Amino acid sequence: QVQLVESGGGSVQAGGSLRLSCAASGVTFSTYCMGWFRQVPGKEREGVASICRYGSARYADSVKGRFTISIDNVENSLYLQMDSLKPEDTAMYYCAAGLRASLIATDFTHWGQGTQVTVSS
Repeated sequence: QVQLVESGGGSVQAGGSLRLSCAASGVTFSTYCMGWFRQVPGKEREGVASICRYGSARYADSVKGRFTISIDNVENSLYLQMDSLKPEDTAMYYCAAGLRASLIATDFTHWGQGTQVTVSS
């Protein structure tokens, strides 16, 4: 059974940093690609970053140069380092597992419950 549990969200001022974590069980990173998505009420879920173990990471244009996705195979965890945060980064952030390194939500089959990130100006 696949289980994804996010943590690390919170409130931060613009320009600050947060590091999101996703503890994965029932998922092997050699098989699955992993991604981070975000969603604000009334809008579609947006792909932020994705990574496969043997491929390069992909980022949404809005976060390139500010966010870094990484995996730890020993801890079986996914991370998202978020720097230079902006108010428009405010959203619920979700960890996801799928079979493609894409930024499209429908390519991912397993989802966590989300962690809230709030950036104030």
